[in-house]
Amino acid sequence: MSDYYHSLIHFVFIGIIALFPVVNPIGSALIVNHYFTSLSRPEKRKAVMKITIYAFLLCTITVFAGHWILELFGITIPVIQVAGGIMICKTGWEFLSDKKSSEKNTDGTGKPTTKDDLDDQLFFPITFPITTGAGTMAVLFTLSAHSATNDFKEYLFNTAALMLSIILICSMVYFLYLNTQTLLRYVGSNGERIINRIIAFLTFCVGLQIAVTGIKALTKI
Repeated sequence: MSDYYHSLIHFVFIGIIALFPVVNPIGSALIVNHYFTSLSRPEKRKAVMKITIYAFLLCTITVFAGHWILELFGITIPVIQVAGGIMICKTGWEFLSDKKSSEKNTDGTGKPTTKDDLDDQLFFPITFPITTGAGTMAVLFTLSAHSATNDFKEYLFNTAALMLSIILICSMVYFLYLNTQTLLRYVGSNGERIINRIIAFLTFCVGLQIAVTGIKALTKI
């Protein structure tokens, strides 16, 4: 039994190390922060909780049914990378091109985004693809394949470890998304605008990199 517990701890560690760079809760928190600027603290907590739940459900479905869903629609991971990368590029470009986006939350028309507008954006694009995108799905596919074994008890321990990793990552997402504004206050309004611009540019670059990775995989460059 001790071997199983050792395997569980080891797999949890691997899961966190593998998921943290692709989910990137710190960077993602800075990217999505502007969506919440018009919300009160209770409203923000509710919105962040929904995002966390969506991210957890998306990761869980990916682990247990992702392969079958992709096969059902005939979709490959590279295609998801290209599509997700394009959408992230679009998000980053909108942040860069809209002068008011660095100062307040807008819907692209210059008007503050309302709570109802935000509700429509909590899953797409905030949860997917910004928080948990194609990279997260690819890592989860790899980890779930790695956890497969003929020993049913070991499989249960490995799956439990993978789910625990997902829970811990989602907990980081919740904490950082909820408290990003508090951290940004220390840099001041000018610093916040500068950071938002830099993050918008990096968002565009990240989306472009994901799309290029998918294109390379499709063309086998």
